[in-house]
Amino acid sequence: MSRVGKYPVEIPNGVELRLLSGVLTAKGKLGTLTAPIHDAVEAKIEGQSFSVSPRNGERMARMMWGTTRAIVANMVRGVSEGYSKTLEITGTGFRAAVQGSNLVINLGFSHDVIYPIPAGIKITCEKPTSIKIEGVDKRLVGQVAAEIRAYRPPEPYKGKGVKFEGEAIRRKEGKKK
Repeated sequence: MSRVGKYPVEIPNGVELRLLSGVLTAKGKLGTLTAPIHDAVEAKIEGQSFSVSPRNGERMARMMWGTTRAIVANMVRGVSEGYSKTLEITGTGFRAAVQGSNLVINLGFSHDVIYPIPAGIKITCEKPTSIKIEGVDKRLVGQVAAEIRAYRPPEPYKGKGVKFEGEAIRRKEGKKK
């Protein structure tokens, strides 16, 4: 029995869910998201709640039960509230700025890193050492944050690099005399 899948997803006011031929569409004040519903599960919209149940007792149906419910819950939250991640840049001369539809990051390389901002994502830099990524799609926000962090992950000796806000960097002791 799925611990996640058995709970219904509550649909807040201002969010509209539509299920047409195996594709679920969530529409809210921040945008619209769509996701396919797997054939192994049965989805129902009843009033202000959305529920998922397996069609049979097969393994695939049980696996997709909780997964589908989690995807729908993330869609509903995304179109109503949105998602955001904040990255912090640490290091002498390291900085970031948004120029047009690109994020330009100086990370100590011989060249600036130019990251094209994908559609559906809003990136802002309040400070030169802070990058805020916002969007409706939880997966896309996390993917963009991970790609930006991958240019220069924080190193363990001085902690220089790009890290998530609140991320603890495991520090190492340097050379001994």
